[in-house]
Amino acid sequence: PAGAVDILSAGLVPSLVVKLKTEPEEIQELILDTLSNCLRVESSEALAAGAITILKEKLTHSSVAIKSKAARVLLEIGTHPEGKKAVCEVIPLLVSLLEHTDPEVQASAAGALMFATVPPQGRFSALAAEAIPPLLKLVAEETSRARLSAIKTLTMLAEVPQGRASLLYHTKTFQQCLKDPREAVRKAAKIAISVIQWKP
Repeated sequence: PAGAVDILSAGLVPSLVVKLKTEPEEIQELILDTLSNCLRVESSEALAAGAITILKEKLTHSSVAIKSKAARVLLEIGTHPEGKKAVCEVIPLLVSLLEHTDPEVQASAAGALMFATVPPQGRFSALAAEAIPPLLKLVAEETSRARLSAIKTLTMLAEVPQGRASLLYHTKTFQQCLKDPREAVRKAAKIAISVIQWKP
């Protein structure tokens, strides 16, 4: 978005990150929305300003909206190569949010986790945080907004022998996704099944 590029050009991202510590909740929500748009374009300034530490705190905030928006910002950070590794340090918190009662929080957490598990250390961290059971639960829920991200994250975890071994017992869950009305979900499920059933 053009406004996001202007904010980045003006060097305002570090100030916005710092303001997350002090502003009232409704302003924090606006800042998180703004950061989400800006970090879709570029994330290094936010990372340099300590965004991960502040966002980590926001993942445990009492406000559902702030939790969800903070996870969304982490998702945007994770779309950049330098951001994927940085997001790895919040994996245990993201895994805990997969079981949140709010579908928006679940979807944002699953999306952020999907990018955080691209680097090998992210996969091992997610396995250590026992991400497989809550992700499988999201895959099994036909109406889950997090279904696609959950399938893609589990596919990443299946690339680790320990993850593949756990998921071999759950191929039926993925086979049910082959009937999903969304083509992206069907395609992701097909890939997941082939990765899980792969034999060296």
